[in-house]
Amino acid sequence: MTELYVEGGRSLLGKEIVETSLGIAGREIVAVGSDNGHGAAGLDAGGLLVLPGIVDLHGDAFERQMMPRPGVDFPIDVALVDSDRQAISNGITTVYHGTTWSWEPGLRSSGNARKLLEAIEQLRPQLAADTRFHLRQETYNLDAESEIIDWLSEGRVDLLAFNDHMDSTVASLAKPLKRSRMVERTGLTHEAFDHLVQSVTARSHEVPASIARLAQAARAAGVRMLSHDDASPAMRQSYRALGVTIAEFPVNEETARNAAAASDFIVFGAPNVVRGGSHTGWTSAADMIAKGLCSVLASDYYYPAPLLAAFRLAADNVLPLAEARQLISSAPARAAGLADRGTLAAGQRADIILVDDTVPLRPRVVAVVAAGRLVYLTEADRLIRSAIAPRKAVAAA
Repeated sequence: MTELYVEGGRSLLGKEIVETSLGIAGREIVAVGSDNGHGAAGLDAGGLLVLPGIVDLHGDAFERQMMPRPGVDFPIDVALVDSDRQAISNGITTVYHGTTWSWEPGLRSSGNARKLLEAIEQLRPQLAADTRFHLRQETYNLDAESEIIDWLSEGRVDLLAFNDHMDSTVASLAKPLKRSRMVERTGLTHEAFDHLVQSVTARSHEVPASIARLAQAARAAGVRMLSHDDASPAMRQSYRALGVTIAEFPVNEETARNAAAASDFIVFGAPNVVRGGSHTGWTSAADMIAKGLCSVLASDYYYPAPLLAAFRLAADNVLPLAEARQLISSAPARAAGLADRGTLAAGQRADIILVDDTVPLRPRVVAVVAAGRLVYLTEADRLIRSAIAPRKAVAAA
């Protein structure tokens, strides 16, 4: 069994940051505040923050590795390996790839959804981050229902989200720039895209029953569900009645308050915090956090954002750093039903990141341990292979 020791450092233990050491055996943390690291390989965390690995429930930045320019494709396995490196180097040790399966051809087509799922399953053993499949089902994608139900029953889906972008798609048809982006993504002509939209919207009466059947299948499989862009309390309530307990990016405060009152998990995008607001002009995530209306931050479209957001919230006095960190580690782990990670404690999965916080608002990941393995290191002189003499450890409360 591989043993590793993290010596010193300011470790986040619960809601406190304490100078201590961590012992790792196999895939787990086995000791906090222990001096039993003699003879084990170690990491000198002196002067660094020692934090739980980030759990990212919603990230689709990998799409840029698949199609860096409209119509320019790269192999999915190459894209996933590169995305894994990006996630790990930014402290993300559990990553849910948000894979949109739409009624559109092209990037978000049925073919790509199938290829992504197969690639994730095949590559998972060699990826550094614990890589999971977050299926984002466009609710008008009616022809996919039976296959998705099969995937759910076979345990191939880790999270299921319900997306409905049809209204915005129809509205964008009258906006030349947005229209061009949508059409380029599909590879269709403008005329063919218009015809496709018309044929899909003609089946709108079938959508509610399809959602209900998919939700039933997810409940039977024990898969957590999210609803995306809830626009009203009534919309959130209707999804909650189906067992969808995670509200992803509610578009207004009224809807977020409804979710909070029911103890739903509420997800906003970490880029929203880093940039000081939503790129769509919708809800400010920092404002929602200050009001207690956000419980989870996700990378959304930018892997560096979760770590940066936690430090931004602390610098802006929205939350202390220890509490801000919970938004990207322990809270998303609970939302996803992962009881084995998100905190630094004995018995937890050894997902640990070492962070240099010397430069304000610019935290730098120095090392990452994922499931007990050292998978990322930028300062080789911190690797200790001989017996170590630990600093005085402070026992965890």
